[in-house]
Amino acid sequence: MQDRRQKLTVRQMIDKLAVDDKTSEPYYKQLIRHIEQMIESGEIVHGLGLPSERDLAKALNLSRTTIKRCYDELRKAGLLNVHGRGGTSVNKPTLANEPLSRLKTFAEEMHAIGRLASTRLEGLEICMDRTIASVFQLPSNASFLRIVRVQLADGMPITREIAWYDLSAAPKLEAWNTSGSIYAFLQEFCHVTLSWTEQSIEAMLSSDIETKIFGFNQCSPCLLIKRRTYSTESKLIEYVESTFRGDAYAYQSKLGI
Repeated sequence: MQDRRQKLTVRQMIDKLAVDDKTSEPYYKQLIRHIEQMIESGEIVHGLGLPSERDLAKALNLSRTTIKRCYDELRKAGLLNVHGRGGTSVNKPTLANEPLSRLKTFAEEMHAIGRLASTRLEGLEICMDRTIASVFQLPSNASFLRIVRVQLADGMPITREIAWYDLSAAPKLEAWNTSGSIYAFLQEFCHVTLSWTEQSIEAMLSSDIETKIFGFNQCSPCLLIKRRTYSTESKLIEYVESTFRGDAYAYQSKLGI
């Protein structure tokens, strides 16, 4: 019964892949656009087996070369998986961080791809740290609010985040009880308005702690994103180090030409 439902879904997908011969857009690009739209909308899902190049070419009355070019481009983009003689299937979408007009929260990123975000608090303390004090360009005995949390998508740990906040700039943060947005607390109770952010990204291997949290068998590739968030007075308020699992997260950005 499961095979029958999958065939029907593939048939419906083929019906939506008709190309327009009245436009100058190449056929393979039209197909790429149609398939990308169906993946993004959830009409075709992770794990769905796609028609072979030969079968799709026959169904659409196109050359096999056109279908091959379409599939090759989608594989390069990470949207399709190749299983040898097992065929081609839709890949599990990666979680994308896309910094455009503003910084997106983890929950917003997950909502955009139809996944449920949740957070697990691992630690909350007031501390002093010489290294972090140097990041903030503060004396070595400066105090910070340190928050450690794991963020999950559909129950799967995606990132381990450690954040530090300058208590000299927002002393009332000591009273934050972790309920609600810390950014809203900063603005409402500390009268601190965050204005802009700068980020850097590095490749790294997971630490022992992260390896355990992510359920890896051994230290594995991850992305380390460091974020500095400044107030409207250009004062550094927040410093964050987020380790994202490399098998489920991709970093994307749009750049002007």
